[in-house]
Amino acid sequence: MKLGFIGCGNMGSAMAAAAAKACTENDEIYLSNRTRQKAEALAETLPHAVVSDNETVAAVCNQIVLGVKPGMLAALLASLRETLVAREESPVLINMAAGVSSAMVQEMVGAPLPVITVKPNTPVCVGAGVVAYNTTENVSEADLAEFSRLFAHAGLLIPLPESLLDAAGALSGCGPAFVYLFIGALADGGVAMGLPRGTAQQLAALTVLGSGKMALESGEHPEALKDAVCSPAGSTIAGVAALERGAFRGTVLDALSASFEKTKTLASPNGK
Repeated sequence: MKLGFIGCGNMGSAMAAAAAKACTENDEIYLSNRTRQKAEALAETLPHAVVSDNETVAAVCNQIVLGVKPGMLAALLASLRETLVAREESPVLINMAAGVSSAMVQEMVGAPLPVITVKPNTPVCVGAGVVAYNTTENVSEADLAEFSRLFAHAGLLIPLPESLLDAAGALSGCGPAFVYLFIGALADGGVAMGLPRGTAQQLAALTVLGSGKMALESGEHPEALKDAVCSPAGSTIAGVAALERGAFRGTVLDALSASFEKTKTLASPNGK
């Protein structure tokens, strides 16, 4: 298996790190980036990785992760169209671009190549991420099995209807940034109460990690888990009341809505 990455930004690098954990001695990872030094730096950290270029990736790789910005994708695929279409066995294009559907990818490349559209998040690099995905009908069982094998160490691979992928991307793809803000705020609160910065940050991160694990493993509704921590007239309910006065829930909902709405604009050349 030859797995190619065109674009080695934060998300491309995270996916490459996840894939490297699953690679055997018979697998190779090809890394191509507009700034070659970035691909070289990433290759030094990954086994089975070689620095390459877009044309080589398009010519030899079985599955190709498209890690460029949505507004740049059409130009990239147009430049590689002849190489991709001429191949005897069609490669699978793994589309990470926000707001870009599988049909749009096929239209950009000018051929009905098999496409797996994915919405990953950066925690895939530590094996605790989410990769929501959808496949076109011409992705074979063997193709999907290889995709699943290569990204088995990313975390949860969850198939979804394509109509829900952008929503999943807003929640689990953008969500880590919101969680890091919360961890930082918890740590700042700890420092304000006298804890050393390192200790406060460690406690904050582990509190979020443990709470997420408990939510998953218990199967309880988050409200029930919250209520279990809130003793009558206790310190926790006082803090919850302060969050509610600050419109904590509404602010989180607004943040997700803003990310979701922005996603819809990213496929245009002016999208950021």
